[in-house]
Amino acid sequence: MNNYLVLIYAGFFVAAMLISVLLNGLMLRFAQTLGIRENTEQVRWNSRQKPSLGGITFYVLFLFSLASYGIFFPGRSILLDSELLGILGAITLAFLMGLADDAYNTRPLLKFTVQFTCGWILIASGLSIRLFEWEPLNIILTLFWVVGIMNSINMLDNMDAITACVALFILLEALITLYVTRDESSPLVMLLIGIIGALAGFLFFNWHPSRLYMGDTGSQFLGIVLAIVGIRFFWNQPDFGGANFVSKRIVITALAFVIPLADTISVVINRIRRGQSPFVGGKDHTTHHLSYLGLSDSQVALAFCGISVISMMLIFVVQGTIVNWMWWHVLVFGGFALLVVGTLYFITRYSKPPVAATPPADEAKS
Repeated sequence: MNNYLVLIYAGFFVAAMLISVLLNGLMLRFAQTLGIRENTEQVRWNSRQKPSLGGITFYVLFLFSLASYGIFFPGRSILLDSELLGILGAITLAFLMGLADDAYNTRPLLKFTVQFTCGWILIASGLSIRLFEWEPLNIILTLFWVVGIMNSINMLDNMDAITACVALFILLEALITLYVTRDESSPLVMLLIGIIGALAGFLFFNWHPSRLYMGDTGSQFLGIVLAIVGIRFFWNQPDFGGANFVSKRIVITALAFVIPLADTISVVINRIRRGQSPFVGGKDHTTHHLSYLGLSDSQVALAFCGISVISMMLIFVVQGTIVNWMWWHVLVFGGFALLVVGTLYFITRYSKPPVAATPPADEAKS
């Protein structure tokens, strides 16, 4: 990467982070009841009500990043890029859905319909998972991925800083992929850096004890963004040698999304075992069970950050150094993802809430 691009991207990250801090600070200062739902059914890990406005900043900085690309790279029109237009449409629709959910607590069926529509918008714009020779299978997998990740990120938003940290590292892993494949001038670099800056600024207010939540506005926005990142940079991205191994792409995707996948898998299995609908909330997430073991909220966030750092290093090794992908690579690198999923699931099975704690209650976030 040349010095010109380094200066542009570094300066843009600092600007995005400062704008995020400024916007979140202003909203926190002037918000009184805006973004705080008086809904007795919503029970978070920390039941204290706080403004759920952080997601608005995410979307503002997304638009700012999109507009800034044309300023720093004149002559490259995003309006002629069908993929970028599809990304803009899907993210905007997801953001509006989250905004409506924060304001009106919309029905699950409507949320699912919007998520499904977001998937179709991406497919229509040419952005879909390319794993099978038979296209209908690719379409089905893409729709399942988009809806699944959007709900997974929404479910993970149950404790201070968790979702923001996990999303930030997944986006950093996508930047590593762009660096390895020497695609540093892509307009997606600017989008990734802008959203990373937004998350960094948001964490200033969301780290425990948080003063601001991202709300469904933020979790739906991040859900579609991460689903897009997964398709574009992990499912479909060949490595630096141009190789395109299916098992390699699956392993890289599993490494990048190991935490949301582990949390969703654990919650779904445990609720089905109890004869409970997976869509009925509860304080039974991996984050909660780590807390039952004695970790503080900040320590849970740091533990997930540590797992994400290891995943990021492994992705760099896989993408940037391994040309001849072998079966034992699948065992080693895929084994780490399975180890994380298995360990977190084991913790949810054998750690118990304190005796004095109230039974799990429904929560809108899960």
